[in-house]
Amino acid sequence: MNVKLGVPSKGRLMEKTFDWFAARGVRLSRTGSDREYAGAVEGIDNVSLVLLSAGEIPRELAAGRLHLGVTGTDLIHEKLALWEQLVDPVAPLKFGAADLVIAVPRAWVDVDTLDDLDAAAAAFRRTHGMRLRIATKYHRLVREFLRQNGVADYALVDSQGATEGTVMNGTAEAIADITSSGETLRANHLKVLSDGLILRSQATLWRSRVAATEDGGNDVLTRLLAQLGQA
Repeated sequence: MNVKLGVPSKGRLMEKTFDWFAARGVRLSRTGSDREYAGAVEGIDNVSLVLLSAGEIPRELAAGRLHLGVTGTDLIHEKLALWEQLVDPVAPLKFGAADLVIAVPRAWVDVDTLDDLDAAAAAFRRTHGMRLRIATKYHRLVREFLRQNGVADYALVDSQGATEGTVMNGTAEAIADITSSGETLRANHLKVLSDGLILRSQATLWRSRVAATEDGGNDVLTRLLAQLGQA
């Protein structure tokens, strides 16, 4: 049987993943046009390349339709509630590093910690009769983080793009988003809470704990991991 390897289908994540595998003797390539999501693997037999969005790879690993996949720590933790039972981290790839953080307007000079945010949320509700809105696409991770830190009186607002702009646009009062350099946050007059780090993320190679490996698939997987230096 073929071992199925899932890789992000475009952009720097795809390019850097291809480079990481090539440095270890496994050449991944995209075949066909840019609109086709077909790929090829050279350097080892019986391995198939599956090109998907990074956000789809956690689901496919958890369903056992991929044996290995490259995606961010943030996406695994957000999309798979019981991720430890479904996937194992094989290797951090040392690129795609970013932090999931809580950020508030820089003008909130009295809000620097989660306790401050909790107090501000309570005051906001008393004043405006509604919960303070936090824009994010990481609902599960943010909700659990705020629950653990005792923050209440907030509402999560879904944002699938340009999250940093939601405060300036008036659709949220704070955000929880991924940042690498922090430049976009600063450009939108936002600051990260001093204790607002939710998760450190980077591109990682994951192995499915539920994917079937009969008909020699386990041997192929073992050879591939050995060639990648992850035996």
